[in-house]
Amino acid sequence: MTPSPWADWILERMDDQPCALISLLAVEGSTPREAGVRMALSASGEVFGTIGGGNFEYQAMEQARRILGLPPGAWRIQDYPLGPLLGQCCGGRVRTLIEHVGPAQRPWLEAMRDPPPFPGLRTELAQDGLRRAFMDLAPGPLSARGAAPQVGDVLSESLAPPLPPVALFGAGHVGEALARILEDLPFRLSWFDEREDSPPGVFVADRATLCAEARAARGYVLILTHDHALDYELLRAALGSRARFIGLIGSATKRTRFFRRLRDEGFPDEDLARVVCPIGLPEVKGKAPAVVAVSVAAQLLSLESGKS
Repeated sequence: MTPSPWADWILERMDDQPCALISLLAVEGSTPREAGVRMALSASGEVFGTIGGGNFEYQAMEQARRILGLPPGAWRIQDYPLGPLLGQCCGGRVRTLIEHVGPAQRPWLEAMRDPPPFPGLRTELAQDGLRRAFMDLAPGPLSARGAAPQVGDVLSESLAPPLPPVALFGAGHVGEALARILEDLPFRLSWFDEREDSPPGVFVADRATLCAEARAARGYVLILTHDHALDYELLRAALGSRARFIGLIGSATKRTRFFRRLRDEGFPDEDLARVVCPIGLPEVKGKAPAVVAVSVAAQLLSLESGKS
């Protein structure tokens, strides 16, 4: 299970003002967002997240504001056939859970914010007969049709799968732009640089430590530092890791030179096949930091979507 920022957002506010939570329990057909997405709002008008925008989100927010007039712990199930009811052309169907979160939900919210490393199944009474269960494996999808959940039913939260790890080396213009994007995407980001003036959130260390991090990496390694020599050291280290993808910023010329040196050092072509340079989707043109960052993020999302 990975931390849920919406839970932290609610916990920071719920002692001072009422808060509501909108959860997409189930979806069917073409819908603005996927099942499991959540959106929170406070009585003061603050909003966190989105369930897709448009008339659907507007109506769900109106329902959430109304439930804040009910006692803490109150909850309602609302079905939205997007075409017939809301006039949205996507035409799918969404089932939402709308709650006035209260003190009884604090243990559950804290568990969602800081997931405990426990196995098996744990169930807690959350509020008004709605129970929460944490599971190691993802529960089966709920139906957006048929009988709605009732008092005493169990809402299961999956503890798996974990977010794919990304080791990002470099906190320059592209690295900073990419880190901002990855924070809002389903990845677990670790960000490294050797420079003391790096932005907040960067783990600053010497080159030996950075190379050790690269050798220990799994998932995705992204190398885009300020120094070609450091890029090469990190690339050599990452080739000794279990990373499935190693992205290197630079030109085709840089790739040729680096690969020639690596082959001379004995790295086989099957290892070099994990290296992508230039990094990013080739069909996305442009060298501005924001463009490169978007291209790299889209490349990672594409790779994740294509996993078997």
